[in-house]
Amino acid sequence: MESKPAPLVAGFSVGAASCGLKKTGKPDLGLIFCPEGAACAGVFTRNRVKAAPVVISRRRIKAGRCLAVLANAGNANACTGPEGMAAALEAGRAAAKALGIPEVQVLLASTGVIGKVLPAQQVARAVPGLVRGLSRADQAGLTAVASAIMTTDTFPKLAWRSGEGYSVAGVAKGAGMIAPDMATMLAFVLTDAPIDAMTLQGLLTQAAETTFNRVTVDGDSSTNDTLLILASGKGKALKGRALTGFAEALFGVCYDLARMIARDGEGATRLVEVKLSGAKTQKEALAAARCVANSPLVKTAIYGRDANWGRIMAAVGRSGARLNPAKVSISFGKAQVVRGGLTLGPRAEAAAAREMEAEEIVLSIDLGAGEAEEVVWTCDLTPEYIKINADYRT
Repeated sequence: MESKPAPLVAGFSVGAASCGLKKTGKPDLGLIFCPEGAACAGVFTRNRVKAAPVVISRRRIKAGRCLAVLANAGNANACTGPEGMAAALEAGRAAAKALGIPEVQVLLASTGVIGKVLPAQQVARAVPGLVRGLSRADQAGLTAVASAIMTTDTFPKLAWRSGEGYSVAGVAKGAGMIAPDMATMLAFVLTDAPIDAMTLQGLLTQAAETTFNRVTVDGDSSTNDTLLILASGKGKALKGRALTGFAEALFGVCYDLARMIARDGEGATRLVEVKLSGAKTQKEALAAARCVANSPLVKTAIYGRDANWGRIMAAVGRSGARLNPAKVSISFGKAQVVRGGLTLGPRAEAAAAREMEAEEIVLSIDLGAGEAEEVVWTCDLTPEYIKINADYRT
């Protein structure tokens, strides 16, 4: 990520507040407001079990315009039936009333424990203060929103890029129940570039496919995944190749956020990039990469700094990708441990173990069967992951 301060995204106000959904009492409500309206697009969970806010936002976003996004942490409002749907609508209605806008112009997002109805009146009581506290969509304001939507995350996730006359900034949450499509996450991207909803949808879908849909922590896919982009249109018009530049900026923001989610996997100590090459087809490359990235045996070996390449061979072998074991190569960082399907010996494995001390590990696998390649991001699997998820509701 760039080291300079995040740019102001013109046309937006943002804020955060607490309504008591988090046991800690920390902020658990985030609000994004575009008074003059924004073009919008979204990508949502493909899980057949969808939380109430996902159902509502998918319906409302079809209009291609919105004025606000209300997000909460601490309660997923999923698997809550008609009562949960009514609660989500009530929370959105409270935000609309406080902002003086139509409720259908409010998009909703929730994250937290499944099976509990959102306490809408509790949310509604906090909304007026949340609205009064709105501030500019700069680094401080966006960090406040990113912090408010955190659950088991250990740090707020914020990324940005600047173009010629426009800015793109995004916030996200996600640490567990992370698997395509998408990762279990909320992510909100704001830009002041003047782009219509249809173009935004195409660009966002493309960016999500090669970033958020390449993240896995534990192989579980959420009921609440929501990725939204809002464009206020306050920036300079995009001419010529400027749209390509915007697409690159959007990809950069999504790329940074996706890697942060993988790095912040529950209990994780290492970010792992699985680079799979030499596959027959793109589909097989992705299947093999995901099989390695989701393998508990591979992930625990990485936690233990054990260059156990046999677990990787077993994972690609069961992935369905075509390969000849006698052509497979495997490396941990710069240390190659397998060539032609055979070990390079204890010295190579010792070098690989040293590579695994780094906070970011690149696991390179060449199937030797073709030209297709893919990248998936994951993390190691630690005892802390078990503790976090065993105690999550208690």
